[in-house]
This record gives sequence, C-alpha cells and structure tokens, in this order.
Amino acid sequence: MAAGGAGRPSTGHGEQGEKGGARTALAGLTTRGRSFLAAGIAAAICAYVLGQPDLLRVGLLLAALPLICAAVVYRTRYRVAGSRRLSPARVPAGSEARVHLRMDNVSRLPTGLLMLQDRVPYVLGPRPRFVLDRVEAGGRREVSYRVRSDLRGRYPLGPLQLRLSDPFGMCELTRAFSTYDTLTVIPRVEPLPPVRLSGEAKGYGDGRQRSLALAGEDDVIPRGYRYGDDLRRVHWRLTARYGELMVRREEQPQRSRCTVLLDTRGLAYQGAGPDSAFEWAVSGAASVLVHMLERGFSVRLLTDTGNSVPGEGSDGFAGASQESADAAGLMMDTLAVVDHSDGTGLSRAYDVLRGGNEGLLVAFLGDLDEEQAAVAAKMRQRSGGAVAFLLDGDSWTGEPNGAPDPMNRRDERLRMLREAGWTALSVPRGAPLNELWRQADRERAGVMTGSGMTGSGTSGGEGWS
Repeated sequence: MAAGGAGRPSTGHGEQGEKGGARTALAGLTTRGRSFLAAGIAAAICAYVLGQPDLLRVGLLLAALPLICAAVVYRTRYRVAGSRRLSPARVPAGSEARVHLRMDNVSRLPTGLLMLQDRVPYVLGPRPRFVLDRVEAGGRREVSYRVRSDLRGRYPLGPLQLRLSDPFGMCELTRAFSTYDTLTVIPRVEPLPPVRLSGEAKGYGDGRQRSLALAGEDDVIPRGYRYGDDLRRVHWRLTARYGELMVRREEQPQRSRCTVLLDTRGLAYQGAGPDSAFEWAVSGAASVLVHMLERGFSVRLLTDTGNSVPGEGSDGFAGASQESADAAGLMMDTLAVVDHSDGTGLSRAYDVLRGGNEGLLVAFLGDLDEEQAAVAAKMRQRSGGAVAFLLDGDSWTGEPNGAPDPMNRRDERLRMLREAGWTALSVPRGAPLNELWRQADRERAGVMTGSGMTGSGTSGGEGWS
C-alpha cells in the first residue's frame, strides 16, 4: 500500500524558490502552450515593427494565456491520497496479476481533470494511464490494470504519478508519490504425481539423526522436575513412585527429510530466456520443494554455492504444519531471484551435505565434467536416497556444443552417478517433469528389485510420495 499527497512541492524560500517555481511551471508547458506563447511573442514583435496596436493586443493575449494557465496549475493545491493493492502479490511466471489503484480526495474542494499513471518495468507491459473525471470533496476513484511477465524476478511498481492539466491543455505538471510496491514473479510449479520410492527417506525408524515433528503422538520419557518446567507436565503417578516431582519429556518421531540441490553454475547451462535449460531446472526445483512440503517432509533448498534459504533451520523447513505455506513462500521468493553463479564446481554443496542429512536428495544438474561428476557421485553417500535430473545441454540449445563427442560424455556421467547409487535421468528439451518423476519411480523400483531388496531398507522405513 502506498499513500501520500500530491500537493505543491516545497521549493524553499525567497528568490531561489520563486525562480525554481517559475522554471517548473514553464517546463510544464505543452506543445500547444509553447505554440501559443511563440505566436504571441511573434505577433507582438510584428505589431511593434509595423505599428499596429490591434495586433499588439492580440499578441499579448496569445502570450498571456499559456502563462496564466501555467501559474494556475502550479498554484493548484489538491490534497489527494493514493493507494495500490496487488492481487496477488506473488504470481507464477506466465500468469497475470491485477493492480488496483485508488485515489481519495481528502480536501474540501473538488479536483479538476486528473491524469493518473503508474510506473511499471517494461517486462510487465506498457505503462498504464488513466483519465479521472472531477473528484468531489471526500470522493474517491478506483481503477485497475493487469501485469504479466514470463521472466522470474522482483519488479517494483511505482511511484504513482498524477498529471495536472488546465482546461485548455496549455500546461501539464506531474506530482509523484514517494512509495512503491513489489510484485514477485516466482517460477512455474508443476503438480507432481504421488509416487513411492522405497528407501529415500528414513521416516519413522532408527536413523542415526532425529528430526522432531511438529505433530504426533508423544513418546513419554520421565525426568526430574527443573525450575521453570510447566506444572501441567508433572507426571503424578511417577512422582508418587519416586518420591520427587517427575515431568513428562516429549520426544516425537523423526520427520522425513528432503534436500533439493539446484546447480546454478553459469558454465553448466547454455542459452537464456523463459524456455532455457536453467529456467527448467529452477521450475523443477520449485515443483519438488512444494510437492515434498505438502507431504510433510522437512525440506531444504541448497545451491552449488552452499547457500540455502535465509531463515531456514538446520533440518530445513517443516511441512504439514501452519508454517508450511510461509516456508513455501520463502523458498519461492528465493528461487524468484536466483541467478547463475560464478562457481566452477559443486564442492561447496558437497561440504554442506557431508555434515550428514540422511534424507532424500533431489538434484537438478547442468553439464558436468568428469571431476564434478565424481563430486556429485560422492554426495550419495550421506543420503538415504538420491535422484538426479541431468540436463542435456546440446538438446536444449538445439545444436552441438562444439565438436561431436565420440565418448558420449553425457552417458558416461549418467553411468558414474548410477554406479554411485543415484537414480539419474537425462532431461531433453521440453521434457515434462511429472513424466520424469514417474520414470524415476520406475527405475528406482527396478534397481531395488534387481538387487534383491524389498521394503525400505531400514527398520520401519517410510517411502516418499
């Protein structure tokens, strides 16, 4: 929301202020006003040279009319308040958002004709302009326009501008509000089908690390009372047995974890624009994050630089809770502005994962050389399961990257990842993520069956969907 007045701006005091005000008023003359002023001056000169007093009066009238209009417009003291409302303030790429503008006349006098315009970046469309009729004292006017962008990002809207004009169209002056709003264009999120890949998450089991869930049945473990403990947790039966105050300590079952790794290295992708490989990877990461949050996973977003979402805990954001919508919003805001990094490797992300997470790892990777493929292969060691989507750069650009590779480097990278335990898939141009998601399920199920493994691979293990 933005609010403010559009009255006469402060010009200081004394002669400097008067001169500045005169320059501002004259600068607001329109083409019509300048033409009248030039015609009046020319007529006055001709009247003086030719000795025609009637022509002199006509020239003075022509010259005086735009000057009087400029003075009247400059002295106008409209008191209006403007506000802006975005619906919604966060919109997926390729979708439209509506911007509602409201102007309130807070003065005791009606306004004249007002021209309203809002500043918007060129990627959102043309600059909207509106003509508002006379607004009565205490009245208001509401208008709206639509914006749309195929590119992710955060786009400022505003400041709102009012253009004041006289009835003759001789002078126009612009008054601007000081505040603006921000429209966030997030990546497209594709709904993913519910699948179940065994062993990808530890779930309710005997994993070495535990993540406290926000809801579930209490596992009551008694301990001695400590100063500050809630008296409602006193376990009276155990208190009577031990002869001292005992309280319930609640340890809740562990929550399944998922880390989404997004490779943002600039050298790993070719092309640009909304249909590029990098934008597909960003959209894919967003889709997986939302999908896993909706299914109650603790989700973490990680990039090749080792950075994650600001405000994210060590175990990521918890899903299936009141904060899950806010967590999804924070992640989408981060992905809305993510850009190519200057890094050349995945070692920083590996260092973060080496700390131990034991959950599901889903990676969206660009082109990998042999060294980076080896680093990615080692990431599998600290995860309960790993799925990699390796984007085929040549397919996305439509032309080979240099000379043909006789060793078929892409297939070699896929083989290295699969031998390390990854479920690795190649992503050609235009491949739908939901089909790849199902394919990953089928391939993982085939690997588990071929290795003679059934179930989850851990005691009481839980799959993911």
